[in-house]
Amino acid sequence: MAPPGWLLVKVRIIAGEFGGRNIDTPPAASTHPMSERVRGALFNILGDLNGKTVLDAFAGSGALGLEAVSRGAARALLIDQNKTAASVSKSNVSLLGANDRVKVVRAGAASWSANNPLALFDLVLCDPPYACLQVATLEKLVRHLKNNGLMVLSHSGREPAPAVNGVVVVDKRNYGDAALAIYRLDRS
Repeated sequence: MAPPGWLLVKVRIIAGEFGGRNIDTPPAASTHPMSERVRGALFNILGDLNGKTVLDAFAGSGALGLEAVSRGAARALLIDQNKTAASVSKSNVSLLGANDRVKVVRAGAASWSANNPLALFDLVLCDPPYACLQVATLEKLVRHLKNNGLMVLSHSGREPAPAVNGVVVVDKRNYGDAALAIYRLDRS
């Protein structure tokens, strides 16, 4: 629940178990929610998520991780270093009754990675603030991918997808001001 006086924007979970339900986003100054159009395109590209494990590394409202669980992911970990964002994410998880499948942690992605080096996921979702895109942090998150796992990066459509050591780009999509880069890990 947001503090009194805050105006929170709602975003809609698009499909699956929670499809059509609205969740809150943190105030605009602290995050930039991915548009419904881009989020819908992303999950159409990803396809079947049944049984997958998901790390939402720059969670904001938790919309990406919650959309994944709504579409069948077994569990999701939502991480955000912003106190307000983490609080809103926790509220959204409770609102949807997903506490048994979704955990929220307040931490920076790089520090969480350093403290949890053995945690592995099928899918790592990265929607960092465009002005703070840090390739070094993305490279730390690569170690959390299971073999053949995917890492998705939302970045400015005005910039090319960054090269990230340890993964290869398997798909790129541009949606005007926003773009998606999908990387795959192959340890074979």
